[in-house]
Amino acid sequence: MTSELMIHDLASGTDTLLLATQTHIEAPNWHPDGDHLFVNGGGKLFRVALEAPELLEINTQFAQKLNNDHGISPDGSLLAISDETEDGNSAIYTLPIQGGTPARITEHTPSYWHGWSPDGATLAYTANRGDGYAIFTIGTSGGPETQVTKGFDHCDGPDYTPDGDWIWFNGEMDGSVQLWRVRPDGSAHQRMTDEDSVNWFPHPSPDGRHILYLAYPAGTQGHPAGKNVELRVMPAQGGKSRTVTKLFGGQGTINVPCWAPESGKFAFVRYCA
Repeated sequence: MTSELMIHDLASGTDTLLLATQTHIEAPNWHPDGDHLFVNGGGKLFRVALEAPELLEINTQFAQKLNNDHGISPDGSLLAISDETEDGNSAIYTLPIQGGTPARITEHTPSYWHGWSPDGATLAYTANRGDGYAIFTIGTSGGPETQVTKGFDHCDGPDYTPDGDWIWFNGEMDGSVQLWRVRPDGSAHQRMTDEDSVNWFPHPSPDGRHILYLAYPAGTQGHPAGKNVELRVMPAQGGKSRTVTKLFGGQGTINVPCWAPESGKFAFVRYCA
């Protein structure tokens, strides 16, 4: 199976191949400088320059079992990773953007990073503390965690709006997986989609105008790989979505924030034989 790292241009509606590799890669992040991406593969993290695209491994030292939940601080100086090397379950760490020794942030596992507050002070993540997966937040230096969502069968994919006023996430309730948003203090839960599709991983654009998300066919359980899926965009304040591209993918396609800093493009991964 070939992994294809793609860039979608909203204005033209075109998909451009940046890198094709036999390494199974996932979950692109776009650095705030705009000139390179990060992806994971085989438990490692890689940098991909736009001008000369190749997989350049980041030194994560002891952390060698990374999953696809990783991202970049708003100022571009730090990486957040989710790794299971120490405990056998995923914990969240931060490390310098160029690589280095990971500093553990979450004491409890499993914890999967998904969002960074615009002021750089807080991380949002999904975690299971014994009663199913919910959305939590924690300071970037660690400390006590705060549960933000309750009453859902499953929650995942939290990502902050650029003004920091909302956290978007996908939430399962009564057999339907839709997109929701919530205030960072856990108040004002609002359902933002009502579709037959199974909707995951909402990502607000940096300019605050759009929400990008992954739509699985109706009846899909969880967020599997190897499915015919759609990437859709909807207005940030709610409203009708539109499909911008169709692909073979799912798990690994857009698990984490993937917008270009100027908001006109986003990166994703698709797979082909």
